[in-house]
Amino acid sequence: MNSHLLTSKQMAQFVASGYLRLDDMVPKDLCTACLEEMIDYRGYLDVGTPFEETWPTDTALGEAFRLPEVQGLIHSLVGPNPLYDHHGPHLTPAGQLRGPDTHQDSVIDFREDYFDIQLSLFAADTPDEMGGTFLIPGTHFRNVRTSEITVYQHMRGKIWATCPAGTIYVWNTRVWHGARSNRTDRDRYMYKLRLNPTTPQVRHFNTGDLDDPAIGGILNTNHGWEGNEHRYELIQRVKLWRFISDQLDYDIGERFLRCIEHNPQLAAV
Repeated sequence: MNSHLLTSKQMAQFVASGYLRLDDMVPKDLCTACLEEMIDYRGYLDVGTPFEETWPTDTALGEAFRLPEVQGLIHSLVGPNPLYDHHGPHLTPAGQLRGPDTHQDSVIDFREDYFDIQLSLFAADTPDEMGGTFLIPGTHFRNVRTSEITVYQHMRGKIWATCPAGTIYVWNTRVWHGARSNRTDRDRYMYKLRLNPTTPQVRHFNTGDLDDPAIGGILNTNHGWEGNEHRYELIQRVKLWRFISDQLDYDIGERFLRCIEHNPQLAAV
């Protein structure tokens, strides 16, 4: 598994943007078999149980999420022995036009440091005209009521999953996202799997490049929608990076966390 772990720079990108796109994760022949199984969806499994004990072993989808590359991805983000939360195929029928659909799944998740992940498998080629899930990078630190953002349509930095078969998007479940119109004559499927951590999400990734100076620049990514509140976003990213990297004094830029943490009363003692 070690050869398939995420690098520190990839983890910094996940912290800053709330998602990663990984192409060629699932072979094309296995994608075809997965797509056939998506159509025959049988509902949730035993929520809150160990993933390895719950996830089927005799199916194409069971095989896909147990590929070494996918297991390395999962381990990097949530660590060993994750719990199964839920799964399901998301269908956007051929010709279906959709209005504003921006929402957030984890509106009641206020845990600090810890986060669940969602893996979205695209088992068929998904060109732009087919729609594809959209994400608004960096919004995972903005817990909101879904009704407050439903009508948001044209936020700066918005991206959408136009990708070849075998692509997996993995994202923090708090990222704002939604579905898009399918303007083709083919149904579009995306398969979603959500997992919960069971251990502190600290240094489960490849730390060989942990001291790479490029990490600061990655964490400082500006997605465009933040405006003057970019510094607020940066503070949240540094807090999460401190936790997952176990670098408890890490800071960047104008060292905003130092300003927050400096306590003259304690310093005088």
